[in-house]
Amino acid sequence: MRTQIIINSNPTEVRVALLENGVLAEIHIQRSSEEAAAGNIYKGKVLRVLPGMQAAFVDLGLEKAAFLHSSDIVTDDEKELTQEVASDDGPQNQREQVPIENKLRRNDEIIVQIAKEPIGTKGARITSHVSLPGKYLVYMPLGSLTGVSKRISDDRERRRLRDIVNSAKPAQGGIIARTACLGLPKKDIVEDIRSMVGTWKQVQEKAADSRPPLLLHADLDLILRCVRDMLSPDVDQIVIDSQRDFETTRSYVRDFMPALADRVEFHEVVEPIFDSFGVEDQIARATDAKVWLKSGGYLVIDQGEALTMIDVNTGRYVGKRSQEETVLKTNLEAAEEIVCQLRLRNIGGIIILDLIDMDDPAHRRQVTETLETALEKDKARTSILRISELGLIQMTRKRTRENLERLLSSPCPYCDGRGRVKSVPTVASEILRAIRREAARAKRESSRVTVRANRDVISYLFNDEEDTIRTLQDRVGHGVTLRVAESYHQEQYDVVAG
Repeated sequence: MRTQIIINSNPTEVRVALLENGVLAEIHIQRSSEEAAAGNIYKGKVLRVLPGMQAAFVDLGLEKAAFLHSSDIVTDDEKELTQEVASDDGPQNQREQVPIENKLRRNDEIIVQIAKEPIGTKGARITSHVSLPGKYLVYMPLGSLTGVSKRISDDRERRRLRDIVNSAKPAQGGIIARTACLGLPKKDIVEDIRSMVGTWKQVQEKAADSRPPLLLHADLDLILRCVRDMLSPDVDQIVIDSQRDFETTRSYVRDFMPALADRVEFHEVVEPIFDSFGVEDQIARATDAKVWLKSGGYLVIDQGEALTMIDVNTGRYVGKRSQEETVLKTNLEAAEEIVCQLRLRNIGGIIILDLIDMDDPAHRRQVTETLETALEKDKARTSILRISELGLIQMTRKRTRENLERLLSSPCPYCDGRGRVKSVPTVASEILRAIRREAARAKRESSRVTVRANRDVISYLFNDEEDTIRTLQDRVGHGVTLRVAESYHQEQYDVVAG
């Protein structure tokens, strides 16, 4: 599989696309107006402590106060249970919970890290369990675990990495060996540990000499962060259209993975880089509700506030042999495409997959296994339940930033985000009722009632409700004037007596 990282950079916006065989797999976008980024470390001031929610709101100097749950506060009173680290995301600790009122008070100062960027109307989600990602490892100053990514499956390599980390790590703190450590010499691992420990000391020194709210440490910018997380020997090409970012990235890769430095290229063609690689058209289609499958079936993706619903349909695919075979093939293809869409659209939270009903338990297992295999390529943490009797799969996916739809669009002012508008007959009926109310309030019996509304609504009143309006005029004793307001949308109207 050919893998490419395509980077479009300008002063107001940076976009990083991951292509797999020319197909857009992930898209990361950051605008200059954005304040917070996951991974940044702040010294904050506690604004409120809410025992009823076991949470606190902390001022980080951002537009909205950040949310800190009790489970994300590390104290000396909490006992950590050591266990194997399951992924590159961080430690999966279980701690005996201490009530938040025993941990924090209003106006307390605390060092925290952004775990989830502000999403919608919510402020950032933060944690005091700080983790510092290095080139090859993750250092947790307040932790105590030594772990190895589960993606390194060789037992001998796991033991080797664990021995190196245990011999080099400081007295305080935990360390996770990421997948990038595979086959790495001891010298590079030790150097990375020293670098991260030095960074944490700088954070502590800066925090000691300052008052909150204050940014103590900013994670790498979007480009280097994506290169750090995406770059591997499997990546064939990194193409950048900014000379400055090209030089910075090439220098970083030379330090990080020198064998891959020659894969960083500068895009010198006049044509926009995303057009050259076909990314722009794929982004334009990435928020469509309907996604077609190669077989002729399709998915319908409905993203709501509470959860995301994905419906699987056979569409134009009618199969060749039997209905069971048709359903199985559609569901198998849908399972792989669903994972692609989750990654591309960065859909997180609760996700419900409405598969086509399957009676054969073996077919159900096959679809579930296909979904689980496809999810192995997804770096976001996921949890999946088996297919229910209703043919539904419930799953969750870790959400750390806005999904693509919300990033690229805003709620429609026309329908106020409902996705639908009142029909012309409904608005016309509202206007007829408003005429009666306005006529009842009119002081002069001879006054007229003037209606201003959208052209389609006025046309409906003229043609379909002519008799109704004539009867209404006789009943209320007022004339009615209908006028078109070209700038009014379908639901907008004015009814005024005078």
